[in-house]
Amino acid sequence: MSNRKPVTVPLSPIRFPEQEMLSRAVDFQREVSLRRSVRDFSNEAVPREVIEHCLLSAGSAPSGANRQPWHFCVVGDPSLKHEIRLGAEAEEREFYRRRAPDDWLEALAPLGTDASKPFLETAPFLIVIFAEKYGLGQGGSRVKNYYVPESVGIATGVLITALHHAGLATLTHTPSPMKFLNRILGRPEREKPTMILVVGYPAAGARVPDISRKSLEEIASFLE
Repeated sequence: MSNRKPVTVPLSPIRFPEQEMLSRAVDFQREVSLRRSVRDFSNEAVPREVIEHCLLSAGSAPSGANRQPWHFCVVGDPSLKHEIRLGAEAEEREFYRRRAPDDWLEALAPLGTDASKPFLETAPFLIVIFAEKYGLGQGGSRVKNYYVPESVGIATGVLITALHHAGLATLTHTPSPMKFLNRILGRPEREKPTMILVVGYPAAGARVPDISRKSLEEIASFLE
């Protein structure tokens, strides 16, 4: 066990009066409740600076031992987006034809999804999220990362929420398997692709499935 003492800095706490705290919580809940997964994107350009700040927000997420085991590959190049679409659609055709059990296809039916993914080319940005299975230390030695799926999942949630807060639409796309993304984007084997996050403005007249969300009583319990 290391005898090194941790280096600390003073915490700058943010605390609000209870009424303001409640008001902020209610306002935030109303804002994020409007977030929807979008499949019809405009090709209108999005300022890169907006994406950069949202990524910095994602990078503030907690992680196991503060290893920050994530890499966000932002793809705006049309040729790369086209190649990603071809790879994703090839996997999706296999999924819908052979891999997906009937109950999964039945669950997807109300969403109207299929193997065609034109949004992968239409949207101005794709953010491919990679999980670092291990890091690299001095001299290229392996450095173990901890709680990698949990850490990357939290960061991804922060990123999606930050993009929504900035006024952008997103779609989480997870073709399986996704190793073709390492090849296309030149990412090392120690990184595992977890998701393609499609980012942009909704197309004019875009529509989304008529779905509902579970109530508080269905998703939470209070043991007081």
